[in-house]
Amino acid sequence: MAIAPTAGPGTSAGLVRTLLAEQAPALVGLPVERLADGWDNHTFRLGERMVVRLPRHEAAAELHADEVRWLPELGPQLTTATPQPVAVGGPSPHFPHPWSVVEYIPGREAAAVPPAERVALAEDLADFTWSLHVPAPTHAPVNPFRGGSLATEAADARVRSRLADLARSGHAELAEALLPRWEAWSHAPDFDGVDVWLHGDLHPHNIVIGADGRLAGVVDWGDVTAGDPACDLATAWLTFDATGRRLFTERLEEGHPVDAATWVRARAWALHLGLVLLSRPDEFPRLVASGRHALDELCREDV
Repeated sequence: MAIAPTAGPGTSAGLVRTLLAEQAPALVGLPVERLADGWDNHTFRLGERMVVRLPRHEAAAELHADEVRWLPELGPQLTTATPQPVAVGGPSPHFPHPWSVVEYIPGREAAAVPPAERVALAEDLADFTWSLHVPAPTHAPVNPFRGGSLATEAADARVRSRLADLARSGHAELAEALLPRWEAWSHAPDFDGVDVWLHGDLHPHNIVIGADGRLAGVVDWGDVTAGDPACDLATAWLTFDATGRRLFTERLEEGHPVDAATWVRARAWALHLGLVLLSRPDEFPRLVASGRHALDELCREDV
């Protein structure tokens, strides 16, 4: 979810069957069912254990390449399941982008569960974050929209524009409350440590909960990058209420102490990402509640 999506090629179960017949014939014959049309990818269930991911646009295809390249290396170090590639396809006359078949992770997205019921997820997600946030190699992918400084003119302009949109949509009071918080939090001391691996889009629609309410997996790794851990720690506000956030932060601090400035930057990232989730309600109405939840939680924080 790095940029606003643009129109891309049409997709269907028939297209998926055609691509499989051309490039992954061993998988032909399995049932194909549309799963979701996301910010960057169209996804289809393939049988009981796999998902087909088709990038929506050229920028998403670049993110897709990072996901396919790095998930096999990152997966073994992580404390939860990730959608490992099963097959990788290339552009064809029927579809202009690379695409992939990945493992399906059973469960529900955390966004389908009320925030108050995500408490059982908090410590598991902290453990996952700790396992991911290790120093990244110098050749790790660079994502200009994740993991860098938010104290830039470009980031400030994007957030102010979205706050203006929020005010025009009938939420002027919320926008007014968020502006001073953005101004304060986005100017926290910059990250000066070693860049660590980041998921880059750790919100409740990319977090999978099992039947027991515990963490079952983390999906949608297109924004994977290296940078400031604050970007991922924004999930404390994106995913949890006050109780879950306390459990998440306490667990994280047990084995991976986080300095105060990083938590301030995490609030700035949560505000930025919360506004992104709200930014296209007509195309992605299912993201709106998650964006609003994050912004409401942030308004309870002191400036």
